[in-house]
Amino acid sequence: MSIPTLNAVRTLHVEVWSDIACPWCYIGKRRFATALADFPHRDHVEVTWRSYELSPRTPVGPGRPEIDMLAALKGIPHDQVKKMFAQVTAVAAGEGLAYDFDRSLAANTFAAHRLVHLARTTGGAELAERTLEALFSAHFEHGADLGDDETLVRIVSGAGIDEEVVRAALAGDVGADAVRADEDEARALGVTGVPFFVVDRRIAVSGAQPADVFTQLLEAGWREANPLQTLATADPDAAACVDDSCAI
Repeated sequence: MSIPTLNAVRTLHVEVWSDIACPWCYIGKRRFATALADFPHRDHVEVTWRSYELSPRTPVGPGRPEIDMLAALKGIPHDQVKKMFAQVTAVAAGEGLAYDFDRSLAANTFAAHRLVHLARTTGGAELAERTLEALFSAHFEHGADLGDDETLVRIVSGAGIDEEVVRAALAGDVGADAVRADEDEARALGVTGVPFFVVDRRIAVSGAQPADVFTQLLEAGWREANPLQTLATADPDAAACVDDSCAI
């Protein structure tokens, strides 16, 4: 008589909505990476980074100092903005990130998001993640102007995409529909802030959570995707030891 086998392991699909101009998204990305690196089933986790624009009405073109943009947007003095930046910088440093808001430039991120999608179609999830990491670092740690096409070419080609392919993409509308589709899905899911992490469209957490919360998210998703099953042919009354007792 053949014995039925347990179901094959099912891969978890984690989707993360984030904006390249969001400081908490980069921190959340780093914390999630820490949790994933320690997750015993990490080889069965697929991560897709999705686009979300926090300020889609930001003018296209050269960026402006982040401190000026935020002070104007919130109607608060520069000194107060600097204190906010200092607090975020300290948190980022705890994750190994060297934020430099003195050089940071606010820019429209639509083109940058398009290039992350270009990376995915060109080289898959790994290249997309590497491209996103390069854009985050360039923006927050090196004061790069993501509103300048030549700057984007330099950053993204450095991540592994042919320079001329990047230029051609920026000259056209490559990835534009994919960015809009990500944002449409975010609205359908009720996403109102980023970073936003979703496992199998079933379990979600919002914000740059501590790494242990992301570990809990992965574990919960894993239990739902791969529940322990009992063989149909097993005898439920078979002899067994329970806790500290063992009937003989």
